Amino acid sequence: MSALDHMFTVIVRGMAACVKQAARAMVEGSIRGSIVCTASVAANHGGKKCTDYYMSKHAVVGLVRSASVQLGVHGIRVNCVSPYVLASSATRLVNGVGMEELERLYDGNMLFNGVTLRAKHAADGVLFLAGSESELITGHDLVVDGGFQLTRSFISYKHWPKQEL
Repeated sequence: MSALDHMFTVIVRGMAACVKQAARAMVEGSIRGSIVCTASVAANHGGKKCTDYYMSKHAVVGLVRSASVQLGVHGIRVNCVSPYVLASSATRLVNGVGMEELERLYDGNMLFNGVTLRAKHAADGVLFLAGSESELITGHDLVVDGGFQLTRSFISYKHWPKQEL
């Protein structure tokens, strides 16, 4: 199995199976509610490396949007949360660094300096999308990135003359 096939099997097919089974149980039980998936900020742009990962996260957002259209008639909302890299022991292990070094690695990539993106922040987004406060939100990709995508855009255009409001 190629790396691309493996990535899609785990991320895309795995997520599709979860959505399918949850939707089937909800429809059969006449349960209105919410299904929340996890994507990534990678779903909103491309990258210089890890193309298979970026593609898989784009596919998750496509799954969420299609499922939200198909399941809306049953009163089922389908959304996703897309975090930036979370400071966690798993991320630390993947990068082979200590937690303080991991936090410094991402410092300056978000608008909120001195704040570290943690699993709790992504979980808060999931709780919002699963709760009644979001009863009319479906097909949405809630980005939890501390402004990373905004700083990424700024960095991409840093050669432009400085203009302020």
